[in-house]
Amino acid sequence: MTAPNAAMTGLPTDVSSEDLLDFILASLSDDKAEDMISIDLRGKSSMADYMVICSGRSTRQVASISEKLKDRLKQELGRGAKLEGKDQGDWVLIDAGDVIVHVFRPEVREFYQLEKMWMPAGAATARA
Repeated sequence: MTAPNAAMTGLPTDVSSEDLLDFILASLSDDKAEDMISIDLRGKSSMADYMVICSGRSTRQVASISEKLKDRLKQELGRGAKLEGKDQGDWVLIDAGDVIVHVFRPEVREFYQLEKMWMPAGAATARA
């Protein structure tokens, strides 16, 4: 027996990158992610349309936020996501296709400063 596809379950089969971004931001907010920012990558990178960066207070919260987001993407949108770094819990990368999500512990986020790498010079951080 095969798993049902999105059309069979009534899930949306074609979600725009903007709708996916909104879904992800809502999920992160529900799980108390902190200092969320979204960065528009359209025209800057071919890897994704948006990047989201946020923090969790501990390794446990970082791992939990990431796992719940992966589960919600699968259950509610029928979309698989790849996780990297969950076992360590310092920095988890979630590849949801059109949106890449980074969940950091605050100290690790401060060390890598991804926002500074991707935000235009002088731009205010787009906090969600």
